[in-house]
Amino acid sequence: MKLKHIAIIMDGNGRWAEQRGWPRSDGHRAGTEAARRISRAAGRMNIPFLTLYALSTENLYRPQEELDALTTLMRHYLETEINSLIENKVRLNIIGDRSLLPSDLRKQIARVETETSRDYDKVLSLAICYGGRNEIVRAVKSLAGKTDLKRLTEDRLTKALDTAGVPDPDLLIRTGGDLRISNFLIWELAYTELYFTRVLWPDFSPRHLRTAIDSFQRRERRFGRTDNSTSRKSKKKIKGRLR
Repeated sequence: MKLKHIAIIMDGNGRWAEQRGWPRSDGHRAGTEAARRISRAAGRMNIPFLTLYALSTENLYRPQEELDALTTLMRHYLETEINSLIENKVRLNIIGDRSLLPSDLRKQIARVETETSRDYDKVLSLAICYGGRNEIVRAVKSLAGKTDLKRLTEDRLTKALDTAGVPDPDLLIRTGGDLRISNFLIWELAYTELYFTRVLWPDFSPRHLRTAIDSFQRRERRFGRTDNSTSRKSKKKIKGRLR
C-alpha cells in the first residue's frame, strides 16, 4: 500500500523534560532535534509529504516563558535548517494562522518558503499557530466574497485550506500516549489511518517511525466502500442512489 503523506502530533516534550527534572524548554529543544531526525528519516524512506504539528492555537494559552522559548526555537530551526532543506530538495510549507505570529518570524518564514519554493519532490509542512477549526473558518471567510456559499463544494473548500495542494494524510502518528487528534487537520483526516504510541516525542526514532509504517502497511483501507475501487462508476454523482 503506497504511503505518500504522514502527519505527526509531536506530543510529550514537556513530560519528557519533567521526568528528568529539567525545564520544559529543554524538552522542546530535544523535540526539535527529534523533528530533524524524523524529517530526514522520512526523506530516506521516500515519503514525499510530512506534516508536523509544532504549535497549536490552544498552546498559545501556555505560560509566556514557554511560548518565548518555543518561538526562539522556531527561529533557530528555520535559520539552521534552510541549507539542509535545499540540499535534500525539500520544500517548506507553513500552515496555520500567521497573523498570530510575531512580525519578524512571519518574515523569516516567508523567506525560507521562498528559498525552498523550487519544484521539489518532497514537502515538509510545519503546523504553527494551527487549529483545524480555525483553518476551516479562515477558509470559509476567504471564500465568502468570491463564491456563492450555497454552491460551496467540498472541492472548493479543500482548495481554500492551508493544506491546498497537499494530499490528505495516509497515516497520522501521535506520540505521548494520548488517544485524540487535538484539533489537528480535522478536515484532512477524514479517512486517515491512526497510530498511537506511548513513546514521548523526544525519544521517537526512525525505528519507531518504521514500526508505525509497518502497522499501516498491514491494514486494508476501504474509505467507506466494500472495496478500494476508484472506478469511473464510483466517481459518478451519488444523488438518488438510495431507494
